[in-house]
Parts: sequence; C-alpha cells; structure tokens
Amino acid sequence: MSDQDETLLLHLNEAIATIRDKDSLFKVVTTKLRLIFPFDLIGINVFDAELKMKRLFLRDYYGVDEAPPPPAGMDQFTPIAGSPLEKLLDNPRVQQFTPEEYLADYPTYAPFNKFQKLGVTHLTAVPLHIGGRLTGILTLASRRTPHLTPADEKLLDKIGSLIAVAVANTLAFEEVARREQERTLQLNINNALLSIKQREPLFRAVAEELSRVVRFEYFGIRVQRAGQGQEFQAFAEFSRIEPGAPLVALAADRDNDESLANKVGIYQQNTDLLQVPAIYSGPDFKTLAVRYPRLRYVYEHYHTRALLVAPIWQRPDGAAVLTLSAADPDAFRSEDLATVLALVPQIALALENLFAFEQIEELKAQVEQERTYLVDEINTSARFGADSGAFVGSGPALQLVQRRIGLVAPTDTTVLISGETGTGKELVARELHNASPRHARALIKLNCAALPAQLIESELFGHEKGAFTGAVERRIGKFELANGGSIFLDEIGELPLDLQAKLLRVLQEKEFERLGGTKVLHSDARVIAATNRVLADEVAAGRFRADLYYRLNVFPIELAPLRERREDIEPLMRHFIQRLSKRLGKPVRQVRPTDLAALQAYSWPGNIRELEHVLEQAIIVSQGPFLEFAGFAAAPLVLAAGTAPAAAPSFAPLKTLKEQERDHILAALQRTGGRVSGANGAALLLDINPKTLEARMKKLGIRRTVGVEA
Repeated sequence: MSDQDETLLLHLNEAIATIRDKDSLFKVVTTKLRLIFPFDLIGINVFDAELKMKRLFLRDYYGVDEAPPPPAGMDQFTPIAGSPLEKLLDNPRVQQFTPEEYLADYPTYAPFNKFQKLGVTHLTAVPLHIGGRLTGILTLASRRTPHLTPADEKLLDKIGSLIAVAVANTLAFEEVARREQERTLQLNINNALLSIKQREPLFRAVAEELSRVVRFEYFGIRVQRAGQGQEFQAFAEFSRIEPGAPLVALAADRDNDESLANKVGIYQQNTDLLQVPAIYSGPDFKTLAVRYPRLRYVYEHYHTRALLVAPIWQRPDGAAVLTLSAADPDAFRSEDLATVLALVPQIALALENLFAFEQIEELKAQVEQERTYLVDEINTSARFGADSGAFVGSGPALQLVQRRIGLVAPTDTTVLISGETGTGKELVARELHNASPRHARALIKLNCAALPAQLIESELFGHEKGAFTGAVERRIGKFELANGGSIFLDEIGELPLDLQAKLLRVLQEKEFERLGGTKVLHSDARVIAATNRVLADEVAAGRFRADLYYRLNVFPIELAPLRERREDIEPLMRHFIQRLSKRLGKPVRQVRPTDLAALQAYSWPGNIRELEHVLEQAIIVSQGPFLEFAGFAAAPLVLAAGTAPAAAPSFAPLKTLKEQERDHILAALQRTGGRVSGANGAALLLDINPKTLEARMKKLGIRRTVGVEA
C-alpha cells in the first residue's frame, strides 16, 4: 500500500471519529475519495438486517449543472427484489459494470436511464461490511473508464469497511436525535394537555408542535360519535398557507361557504382509509382523488398530493382519525407516520377529556339553574304524614319514632337512623331537619353507595381547580353547602375506610380541606346518617371504624320493618291508594277483605316502598270496582279474586321470614334474568344496594343463576 493510500485511510478514520454531522462527514469522505478515484456521482444504499429492503442513504453529483431529483420514495425502505442490487448481493465484492449490462434485465429501472442521459458509462460497486455482515453498497459512477488495479480494488474494499462504519454511526446518531426529538414533542404535548383545556388552543398547540418534526399544510382531527349520524364532523382543523407561518384555524371556503375540511378526507365510518394507518402520495393519492370527490376537490384546488392518516380509535360508539395533507408528494415518510402514531394515545386522551369538559360546560348552566330549585324543593317538601306515608299509622313502633324525633330535632346532636331498605330513613331525616331550628337552610343529601369511592371525597369536601384530571374548576363540597343546615349521609356503612377518618375529623373538629387545597375550611352542618347495615357488626368485622361509629351513634333511631307494624298496613294502604289514584288519574277502588288479609300476612321484605309499588301496579291494571292483585309479574303476591290464601293463617302454615326473603329475591332474579346490579338488575327492582343484595344472597345460599341453589 502506497503512502498516499495510507494517508487517505488515516484521513477517513479521523473524519469518522471526529465528525458527527452527516453532511459534513460525507463531504470530507467524498472529497478525499475523489483524489484517488475520480467519479461523477456517488450513491450509498443501506440494507435491512434480513437483506430484503434497501434505502438510499446518500447521493451526490459532481460536475453536473442540473442534477435530477432523487426518485420518489428512495429515502424510504423499498424491496431489493426487482432492482439491480439483487445481483450484487449474489456476489458482494468490488466490481465494475456498465449501465447497459443491466438495462436488459431491468429496462424500467429509472436511475440507469438517467445515467445514460448524464453520459455515465461505468459504475463501480463497493460492498459495505461491518464485522463480516453486509450492510449496504457504495456506488461510484463516472463518464470515463476507470482503470482499477487489484491494489485499487483492495483499497476500495478497505474504504468500504470504513464508510460502512461511518454510515452505521450516522444512522445511530440520527435515531438518537429522532427519539430525543420525539420525546421532546411528547413532553411539549403533555404540557399542553395539562395546561390547556379548550379545544382550539389545545389542538393548535398540538399541531404547532407536530409541525416542527413533520411537514404538512393542513392538520385535521375528525370525529364521528354514536347518535350523531354517519358523517364525520370536524373537531380540530388548522392550515398553514405559507411554509413557516403559524397555523391558523381553518376558515370557511369563499367559493361556497363550506370549510376546506368538509372536502378533505373520507368521512364514512366504514371507509378503510379511516381504519388503517397509512401514507397516500403520488399515484396512490391521485387514484384516491379519482375515486372520492372530496379528495378530488383538494387535489385540483389546493394541489394536495399527499395524505397521512392516523386512526385515533375505531369502536362501536364512534371513530376518530387524524389527517395531515401536503402539496409535496414526498412530504411524508414512514418515520413521520410512526411519530404521529406515537402521539395517538395522548390525542385520544385529549379528545376524551375535551368531550368530558364540553359536557360539563353544557350541563353547568343547567346545574346552576337547578341547584336553587332543588334546595328549595327539598326544604319545602311536604312533611311525611301528608305525602309518603312514613308517619301514617298509630302503631307503637311508629309512635316511638315520632317521640324520639321530637326529642332530638331541636338539638344539633348527630343522629344515626337504622333500618331495612324501604322503611323511610331518608324521610325521617327530612322530618328531623324540618323540625329543627335549621329548617330555613338546606338539607344536603349524599348517598355513599351511589358514587365510586374516588368521587365521594370530592363530593363531601369539594376540590380545587387542577386537583386531579378533569378538575377544570373549583367545586364546592356537600359539607360546605350544608353549612348552617343539615347533611344527610345515606348508606354510611358503604363509606371507604380512608374517608371514614376524614369524616371523623369533620365531626370532631368541624373542619376540612378541599381536595388539592391547603386552606382549612369550617362547616357548621348537623350530621344525620343512615344505614341498613348493623354497624356494630361492621366494626367487629373491621370494615367500619369504631371511633366513627361512636361519633355517629350519639342518638340512634331504629325504624321497624313493616312486618313488625302489621297494624299500620291498612292505613298505609288506604293512604297510598288515595294519593296514587289521584296522581295516576284513576278512580279510587276498594280492596277485598281477602286481599287485605293477604296483604297483612305478607312479610314485605321491601317494606313501605314495596307496599307502595304493589299498590301502584294494582291501581294501573285494575278495571272493575276492586283492586286486582293478580295478573302482573312484578307483584310479590299471588292473589286471585274471591280467594284468600292467607286469610286463615291459623291453619295455613306460614313461611319463615328467611324463607320469604329468599323467595322474594329469587322472584326478582327470575324477572331480571339473574342480573344483580345495573339498570335492569334485581337490586334496582328491590330498591336495595347491590352489595347488600349480594351479601344477602350469599347468606341465603342463592346463586346468580336464577333457579340454581348453592
């Protein structure tokens, strides 16, 4: 090897070791290489690990006034099969050939046709190896015949190994830079998601950040939602008229007052374009433009030649898709699609949040209008005796409840109301409040079993703006609203243990903080709690704090089940018949003595509420002078006109209360097809908490499958 050759290799090694910029590095490499091997064009193709795909890494012309542009898509991976490179793979060594030698086998291969027009007569192929593995091909093209000696070929082989290392390093640096750029993009978009809650500013920020790494003229997000037709509606649309100009919200088209986005894209939900991530450019986009009028419009009027499609979601309740379009057919690369797809989860989250925010804004005015009405309605509701039937009757159990309400109502003492479902706990709480000095202020209600555990704390104590995802503004909690009035905590036994400690603090200190806040707030609210559980048993089982139980159980009021108030069934029944007949527009019908006896003999596991429902159904279905209790599936009784299965209980064996409860639950499950919870579940039918119903089913040996016993 000559001194000149060694100097060349030394310079190349030094350049590869010290220069990181791709353009600067290969300018040095090609300049040094041309000192020994004159050429007019240099090209480097890199291969994938399986030697199936190729990508143009570098191409440069020398001594050509107007070099042709690179073939479309050459900077993306394309198959090696069908190109002259597949022959070079069969024998990867330094070799020379002419364009004509390959034109016979590849007559449509565009680069060689351009070589002929440029006067290129000879090509030299140099394999690029790293560790014995072929990674690419270096091609040197010239207008004159190179005379390579075996020593020259050996030197080129060594140079090829050095260039292979340089290419690998450059690709690695580019990948690191791309990932860093992608992470920066994701971070900036995350910051936008956290700080911007309005639709247009948020997606303008997303589009601006995306435009830093992907070239496009138009950015659009289209959404189709269930119940809003099959047409996709524009959700976010921005355009950049001039390169480098800021994105602006897409304005109406002047020709026909229809926005550009109403002409861009394919909107039908079943269109494949919206279901598969893809890039459509050049001839592919033109084919679509011929097929779809809206794409043809932008093809002709806005010179759009490339479309990038990134589905955000496809699901039964609708679909969403992000599209980018550009006039340059080569604007989008596979890396761009990968970058956009990496952002899809964040954009999907932003859409979900914005849907929720917009729904909140829509309901906010309605809630504000209803709030005053609801508070007034609660405070001015008719007392029990005139409406619900809670105080209808004169039995000893009811008289005891009335006496205890009269004793405790004038005080601020905490009251714990216990009793089975349907015994009227909420109505007793309202009577307590109405009979107290606080009756002019609000009675605020919260059902601890009706909300997810993570929302109960916000409902009780409120939250500050930004306290958690979705907290777009400050919210006042129930304790704050009840200041000076009363707060009714129904189903207190369902309160999670971690919130029990916070509730205990309010009871003891009368103070709390909003979620996300640091300011200590005070509330002078009288607490009335209710439960259908035996809290002493819950304490023993470790599901309820003992200290909270003693704080709540200062003045207990226990409501007897209807089966222990049989003397009150007839006055309750007549009260409900009068009230329900008037409300339903039905005549007041009488009850047969036999039916009355059956009603009094029934165990009423649903208590007063169940009695009311049975009577309401009978009033609806009855036609003659008497109420008919047969012929409807919802009734727990099977009463036929003129018969009285329970009229003579002294000689007709009665089921135990446990058996009655078991039969009643099975009947409800039979009606709901075995469903326990939800809109069509047995718990709703029985007006009982689903967890309580499941506990009773387990205790009674009832499986979810109707008719199959444990």
